[in-house]
Amino acid sequence: MALKVVEEWFNACAGCEISILNTGENLVDLLSELEFIHMPFLVDHKYYGKTGEDSQLEIPEADVAIVSGGVRTQQQKEILQQIRQKCKTLVALGTCAINGGIPALANMWKREEILNSIYASSSPTEVPAWLDRVYAIDEVAKVDIYIPGCPPHPQNITEAINALLKGELWSLPERSVCDSCPTRREKKASSGTTKRFFENLTFSPEEPMDTMRCVMEQGFICLGPVTRAGCRGDSDAPRCIRARVGCRGCFGPIRKGAKPMVDMMSAWSSIGLSPQGVPDRRALLNRFIGAHNNLRPLPKR
Repeated sequence: MALKVVEEWFNACAGCEISILNTGENLVDLLSELEFIHMPFLVDHKYYGKTGEDSQLEIPEADVAIVSGGVRTQQQKEILQQIRQKCKTLVALGTCAINGGIPALANMWKREEILNSIYASSSPTEVPAWLDRVYAIDEVAKVDIYIPGCPPHPQNITEAINALLKGELWSLPERSVCDSCPTRREKKASSGTTKRFFENLTFSPEEPMDTMRCVMEQGFICLGPVTRAGCRGDSDAPRCIRARVGCRGCFGPIRKGAKPMVDMMSAWSSIGLSPQGVPDRRALLNRFIGAHNNLRPLPKR
């Protein structure tokens, strides 16, 4: 019997759903064992009856629910809570679902400030009821499997689905991007200045990746020391490093409860870089992880 699957997206960009499609032939091979019974990204679904005529929220029962995006509105919260009730296993897909992602940068401002800024010069007929901030889905409901990434790697999605078909859970190991990075390290920065990517790294595109000097040791911002590995797949290096740029941190913290901002300051200092040269450290180091109260409005001075 096919595994019944509910897929829902909340406060996100649909990049996670594109990654599901990017599993390609692997997904085609699995389709005979999966039955998607709710997937608003692909098929219109009325939450309140077949034509929207009911007052009762209706989510079908399923074996697995895959949810992308953080929770921003009251309706999203109610849908997620019912998904948790109706589905045996809940999968958080992507960094927005797991840590708030880019949308959770909004947590640096109060809800009223954002709404007033957006709608100050317009009169919308209806604005969904907002929660006080963007929540990760495990702040609202119990999560069984986490598939991080912005977007998640298709290989990880395939592995997780195969595990579910066997009745097993799936997780990435608690390792940092640096653990899977082949670049050459000398444990000392080439200068004491931290740089953003307004100039190029020093590298030769014809030479193997392991001959290139560590991005952070070249003085560039790279969040590899505090970011969970998993974006590499079967390739020779993590995604960002393969493109000759520093890790952006999109897979989130290495482990739950970690404090990347504090740990990153330590990583910079350990090779002689000054964190003081990094502009807007608060937003940069929490760019993908603004849920779980990592980002909140600061008191006005």
